[in-house]
Amino acid sequence: MTKYFSSRLKGISPYVAGEQPQDKSYIKLNTNESPFPPAKGVTQAAKEQAGKLNLYSDPTCLPLKRAAADLYGLQAENVLCGNGSDEVLFFTFLAFCSESKGMACPDVSYGFYPVLCSLLNIPYIPVPLTADFTINVQDYAAINANVCIANPNAQTGVYLPLCRVEELVRQNADRLVVVDEAYIDFGGDSAVKLINKYGNLIVVQTMSKSRSLAGGRVGFAFADKNLICDLEAVRNSFNPYNVNRMSMFAAEQSLKDKDYFLYCTKNIMQTRQFTTEQLRKLGFTVLPSMANFVLAKTDAMGGRQLYLKLKQRGILVRHLNDDRIKDFVRITIGSAEQMAVFIETLKDILKETV
Repeated sequence: MTKYFSSRLKGISPYVAGEQPQDKSYIKLNTNESPFPPAKGVTQAAKEQAGKLNLYSDPTCLPLKRAAADLYGLQAENVLCGNGSDEVLFFTFLAFCSESKGMACPDVSYGFYPVLCSLLNIPYIPVPLTADFTINVQDYAAINANVCIANPNAQTGVYLPLCRVEELVRQNADRLVVVDEAYIDFGGDSAVKLINKYGNLIVVQTMSKSRSLAGGRVGFAFADKNLICDLEAVRNSFNPYNVNRMSMFAAEQSLKDKDYFLYCTKNIMQTRQFTTEQLRKLGFTVLPSMANFVLAKTDAMGGRQLYLKLKQRGILVRHLNDDRIKDFVRITIGSAEQMAVFIETLKDILKETV
């Protein structure tokens, strides 16, 4: 770091994104992207705006807000639009946390949460998951800090039922509960339906996974209109044109195309079931997942070793160094064809250990 770098930031450990290698073609099962391209109408909407890139995007994002609100029977005033859900999380942490009001998160979860806390000088409070990697809501009952959970969990895929999420929200009206639902569309029940009941709940979603728009960078916060006003104040103090024209129109069209959304999510869930069954037949321990990935381990070798052997064979999975899951690899659910190749490659690798 240079001598000009802020002394306050010298201790930060930046978030490490999944590999995006350019050296050769891989079967990419490491960053939880969709194996399906955007629908044709979505691509066309983006193309139509490409010729207008000399003009700023709509700073109100109103048509996109309305489309997102319509999904859940809300009003546009209940929605914030962001440049991906990571930006929405940044605005949320910045708006509602402080040096005296920290953030409590599961100890195994999305790695961006502790990074945000470090960047913003917010106390980060890790709360251990249970032995089977589930959230025990009662572990949060005595915590006065704000709470942020990923549901389904960003590293494990384990889902917390909606009744438990509501219990978490009801525990303490003086703290905020942020539910990061990046993977909710793969079988879970969204907490957005609780928005009108509670003024201390923010639900964050993204179009990167189930909507095939990871490269479009579009995310949302759903909350009581007063919380959204606070978030809008932060957004407009940072970048009022935070969602670009092409992404905005593409996202709006995607939200309206329910048939393609259902087609993609149904296929991914079916392929997830196939992959889970095949892994277990091979002796793997696989956590129950409601996401577009599974977390799995084998007694035949460690997680990093398996990751490297797969990479040598042209398949990328994610190995995470968290102590509790270092023996696992996280496997994105790709197309049925990709997952069939993945399973056959695993069989070959396991034969070498016999």
